[in-house]
Amino acid sequence: MVAVVDKDKCTGCETCVDICPAAAIEMKDGIASVDADLCIDCESCVDECPAEAIRME
Repeated sequence: MVAVVDKDKCTGCETCVDICPAAAIEMKDGIASVDADLCIDCESCVDECPAEAIRME
């Protein structure tokens, strides 16, 4: 499993960047981007995203 960002829903608030314990999320052109190799499947970003723009796949 890995976190996946819905680019249409992402508001660029950076909450996921701040909460990610693995530093697997960065902002690219104002949209969150997950590095699948760094993601530890903890789902912290899914739980904290105020826009519900992140899901696990």
